[in-house]
Amino acid sequence: MDHIQQDTPKRDLPFNNLYLLSGLVTGYNAFWMYGFTILLLVIGYLGFGSLLTIPLVNKALESGISLQQLTNDSSLLFDSEVVNLDRNIILLIQFGLFVFAAIGFLIGLKFIHKKTITSVLTGFQKFRYNRFWFAFGIWGVLLTTVVIVQYFFSSDTLVINFNLGGFLISLLLMVIFMPIQTGIEELIFRGYLLQGLSQIFKNGYVPLIITSSLFGLAHMSNPEVRAYGWPIMLTYFICFALFMGAITLIDEGLELAFGIHFANNIISSVLVNEPHSVIKSYSIFESTSSSPFAEIVLWFCMAVATFSIFRIKYRWTNFKLILK
Repeated sequence: MDHIQQDTPKRDLPFNNLYLLSGLVTGYNAFWMYGFTILLLVIGYLGFGSLLTIPLVNKALESGISLQQLTNDSSLLFDSEVVNLDRNIILLIQFGLFVFAAIGFLIGLKFIHKKTITSVLTGFQKFRYNRFWFAFGIWGVLLTTVVIVQYFFSSDTLVINFNLGGFLISLLLMVIFMPIQTGIEELIFRGYLLQGLSQIFKNGYVPLIITSSLFGLAHMSNPEVRAYGWPIMLTYFICFALFMGAITLIDEGLELAFGIHFANNIISSVLVNEPHSVIKSYSIFESTSSSPFAEIVLWFCMAVATFSIFRIKYRWTNFKLILK
């Protein structure tokens, strides 16, 4: 039995959801603490992280890109062809931004909120690694299947462009740093803010909608938004966030959502380099064209299949956990 059930009588608390309770009963939750912790995260990402991007700005200017162009489209900084740098150098810089952001957030969580990272990750005493790896495996298998089918039945949209040396370095960087990149996004949007907002609204569904919308807006600077248009990409990001937020509330922990997010980012990056992807690595395949509408339909099918598998395996029956 978990620590919340043992130590805290539910009748004195506003939630039945162990995950939301974990945010309520652990550490301190004053409003200013949330604002200050988010400020530390932003300082880490934009402040210290900007030191990492100075070389990229200089390289872009040397390549003939104006400051006005960089202001209008900051994604140009992370285009290897624009800044004339190896993909892996840019990949390392991108991951560095998330490392600094994570440091800022964890400082606030530990020294301001006096919370443990486990309390934001799950409603149980320990992070449930078996759930994380199961979700990673399910999403990874589905994603790999989609790519293989695309290659054999629509080979004109995928070509093999394999660089062994570059691929191995990309893989090493992603194995080391991508858990931090995906982890900090999950901790903030599906964890910290979801738990914090639940204490204001006294439910789960309003914070779920708000944090999913924030997740979508946070990705609006991605290059695929400029390529395909913000309406379809904002819809995709918000739907993805709603899906992962819903399973987080139903399962009372971040493990499944974290596993899906990690699998989605690392496996897609290992398999296919998309022309408009925010993460450009040395992959096995190079995409020559893509359809955002088709990808959203495929994603929806994957989400339905994954949810169904989770429901059967973990015997989900109490869907009111999304509400309260």
